[in-house]
Amino acid sequence: MERRFQVDLRGIVDLLSHHLYASPRVYARELLQNAADAITARHADDPDAEPGRVVVEPMADGSLRVHDNGIGLNESQVHTFLASVGRTSKRDELGFARQDFLGQFGIGLLSCFMVADTIEVVSRSATGGPAVRWTGYSDGRYTVEVDETARADIGTTVILRPRPGGTHWLAKNQVSELIRSYGHLLDVDVVLVDPDAGQVRLTDPQAPWEIAYDDPETRRAALLDYGAQLLGSRPMEVIDLRVPEAGLVGVGFVLSSASAVGQGGHRVYLKRMLLSEDAKQLAPDWAFFVRGVVDTSMLRPTASREALYSDDLLDQVRESLGQQIRDWLLDLSVNHPDRLAAFLRVHHLGVKALAVRDDEMLRLVDAWLPFETSRGAMPLQAFRRNASMIRYVNTVDEFRSLAAIASAAGTPLVNAGYAYDTEILERLSRLDPKITVRRLDPGELAARLEPLSEEQQRSVAGFLETARTVLADLDCVPLIRQFDPVTVPALYVASQQARQQDQMRRNLAGVDELWSDVLSAFADVEVEHRPELVFNWRHPLIRRIVGSPPGPALRNAVEALYGQALLAGHHPLRAVDTAALNRSFLALLERSFAAPATGSRPATGAAPPSGGGTVPAADTPSEEMP
Repeated sequence: MERRFQVDLRGIVDLLSHHLYASPRVYARELLQNAADAITARHADDPDAEPGRVVVEPMADGSLRVHDNGIGLNESQVHTFLASVGRTSKRDELGFARQDFLGQFGIGLLSCFMVADTIEVVSRSATGGPAVRWTGYSDGRYTVEVDETARADIGTTVILRPRPGGTHWLAKNQVSELIRSYGHLLDVDVVLVDPDAGQVRLTDPQAPWEIAYDDPETRRAALLDYGAQLLGSRPMEVIDLRVPEAGLVGVGFVLSSASAVGQGGHRVYLKRMLLSEDAKQLAPDWAFFVRGVVDTSMLRPTASREALYSDDLLDQVRESLGQQIRDWLLDLSVNHPDRLAAFLRVHHLGVKALAVRDDEMLRLVDAWLPFETSRGAMPLQAFRRNASMIRYVNTVDEFRSLAAIASAAGTPLVNAGYAYDTEILERLSRLDPKITVRRLDPGELAARLEPLSEEQQRSVAGFLETARTVLADLDCVPLIRQFDPVTVPALYVASQQARQQDQMRRNLAGVDELWSDVLSAFADVEVEHRPELVFNWRHPLIRRIVGSPPGPALRNAVEALYGQALLAGHHPLRAVDTAALNRSFLALLERSFAAPATGSRPATGAAPPSGGGTVPAADTPSEEMP
């Protein structure tokens, strides 16, 4: 036996209010939408009909009336459309193309039940016949009656009577704000009847981007003022946006402060009715520095009419808007370099993200975006004028520890430790095959430092033997070189091979016997590479230490320089490194305050010896104290 589904209207209203619509405020949009569509339908049927007009009238008893002079409904259409969930009067039943209308889903009027217990619709159809009164209740009942005197002219009046707790949604100030927000760009007159101010127009004669100006700079300034009202702060730039195949027109505002991907969306109007103030999918992710304000006639909304439906047309729009933003940036580089420089200071991250995949934007970054280098901040194009090869390091800490030394050694460096920098540098060969880019191996840098003469090497042999013994327990080997700046006493250098072997040793130490045998096969190398501690012969302290006799003090000095080099280079400290640093620090501190000769400690409270001598230590702790 065939049966029909039973629909619980209260359940449908609960579904709408808690899951489909974000807020009851959308009732105002749905009322405006129905009125605007009725006006569109009437003018499609009768081009000589009077101009469209919507009158919003908050009543003293708390109810709300919305009048329009659209096409209206006859009794049959009232039964068909107002009492059927999911059917819309914009479909073929009225003989018009659906894309001419704002609504498509046939559930808009139900949103009014979120703020009203009773909805009354009085309508007279342009096709003739008497006026009809339809009254719907939130419990699912409705009545229809023919009332010749209910309305004399063609059109429709919707009357909402508030539900308990919903009175504020139909109050004059709230209604005015909602209608203005949703419908201020509609091309029909929408007025609010205010007992104090009379009829107040709520729609604007033109969208801001449609206003004609004699001077482009005057238009730009006016649009920036409009952007300041929307965004809360004056934008940096404005971009005209057009996608004819989607009926899209509007502007994009370039934010004056840095933003992040996914932070903030775009303001989208559908056939001049506000659809969303936070549409996320309109522009590419990399263009997060732009906030669009656009109107479209072809993009599809979701059922809630609060977001855009993802389809091929939306993908095409996103690609087109991305191309227009990209072209705008290229135009700035040619015609307005000062404005481009100001833009890059704020939004360099978005531009770099685009340069990773776009050669034209890569050219812009190469020519205009400053990179941190050992020669100072400059664009890559300027940096490589005096360099046959671009060498870079891919961490900020490594750049800070090596930049001055590499530059003095004739190896200028680029800091590629920030987002997208490495990818951009590796792509530079796409601009010119002659460009060579290499990541700097710290071991390569150590090999370029100036060695000592043969006589000097003989004089430091004893020191190197002691340093080799001390550093062997720390998996490091000593070197002595001459390099600038002279303020650096020692430099910790780990080549790429040394890092790989160190990581392999750590992996072997952390696995069981089976995996240890497997990994050992890969770790079987002919040459063992270890990090190097390079002492700077030009530093006065190093010369004094080298001349010291072997002994505990020299061993502590080597450990202290090792720890200082690790800290200066922002290298991670292992437990053995921390122990060596603490041991050397305490030992050197002890020697600084040790008694110069045999003698007794002065009595408690006694003054230091005359002449300002050193106060003897109470006890001399063991050198092995941690």
